[in-house]
Amino acid sequence: MTGFVTKAVHGIPGRTSAHGTLRGPVYDSVAFEFAKSTDIEKAFEGRLAAHSYTRVSNPTVQELEERVAFLAGAKGVVAVSSGMAAISNTIMALAGAGTNIVTTRFLFGNTLSLFQNTLGPWGLEVRYADFLRPESVAAAIDGNTRAVFLETITNPQLEVADIELIAAIAHENGVPVIADGTATTPYLFPSRNFGVDVEVISSTKYMSGGATTIGGLIVDNGIFDWKQAPRLKEAARRYGPHAFIAALRHTVYRDLGACMAPHNAYLQVLGLETMGLRIERSCANTLRLARWLKNRPEVSTVNYPGLETSPSHATAKRLLSKGFGGILTFSLSDRKACFAFMDALQTIRRATNIHDNKTLILHPASTIFCEFDAEEKAAMGVGDAMLRLSVGIEDDEDLITDLERGFAAVEIAALQKEDA
Repeated sequence: MTGFVTKAVHGIPGRTSAHGTLRGPVYDSVAFEFAKSTDIEKAFEGRLAAHSYTRVSNPTVQELEERVAFLAGAKGVVAVSSGMAAISNTIMALAGAGTNIVTTRFLFGNTLSLFQNTLGPWGLEVRYADFLRPESVAAAIDGNTRAVFLETITNPQLEVADIELIAAIAHENGVPVIADGTATTPYLFPSRNFGVDVEVISSTKYMSGGATTIGGLIVDNGIFDWKQAPRLKEAARRYGPHAFIAALRHTVYRDLGACMAPHNAYLQVLGLETMGLRIERSCANTLRLARWLKNRPEVSTVNYPGLETSPSHATAKRLLSKGFGGILTFSLSDRKACFAFMDALQTIRRATNIHDNKTLILHPASTIFCEFDAEEKAAMGVGDAMLRLSVGIEDDEDLITDLERGFAAVEIAALQKEDA
């Protein structure tokens, strides 16, 4: 098997179930019995590979982890309860009080909040750089830098940085690169090929099969020498190239308790089988809508990496060979116009998620970035007239018909304003 979709459908070659089933079972069990007391002792000491307690490991969750590692060509994977759990577990395994991470203000609002408002008071310094200017990233790194963090496609700014170049800069300084690949997954962006050391993914999105379940993934691509990570030196001595995954399992992941539920893992294994097909459809729909929106007089700007007018188009074309993602943004005249537009929609849903099978629309400034003031929003590229469209897999003509309803409502609202 060489093709991504074939691998996703059939899983790891040679794996069979006890009863010849084509679907693995759901091990909805908390505890696991051992034949001898010495076996459970060895399991707790890490000298015996065995499941003891589902907060630490579970056979169904393990199947998801192994299948994702197979698809990504990764050294190992840890599945967690959400995408935010994937980010927090990863940062806490590498950094600590008195250290720093280098990132950008072009991040998902909750990720920025995690760094500033949750981890900041615990002593983590967050340094912001312009990831479109690699020299800015290099200047921010020092001896206390524990990671460089970015998103493969930023949400909602839709910036695509030269990740390969940034990884080279980070590695010159002995620092690992963490990339949030939620918007791309290994299907659109094989992160290992571009120097990403750890990829974190909200599997809630594309991977779950249409927003069926919450989940997150921490993917160790097996590139970084973990002896260079100060917090992992002892783990590297003991576990070698598996140090990062081992440190997660034996400390941070185990202690924080952000484990994935077995039933969620089962549904996400099923979601993997059709992920490539759904991403293809989503990307095709998004490109069609982006081009259509550019011709609407009511729209001041349309941002999508697949458009030739996007500042990130050239980089995205080189990094994302199978598509430019399923999110676009466009701007109207003001917030009132945005709300009038959204309220007129019938097929497109007003909801706060991305990469559902359904197309979803959101006003980022009043929702996922509502905790930031106007100055902070401006620095993050989140305008009050911006709408974010997460494009699903519906028939594109039905989506266009619905968008036309929105524009008709904006026109009516404008006329009523003039009459008043």
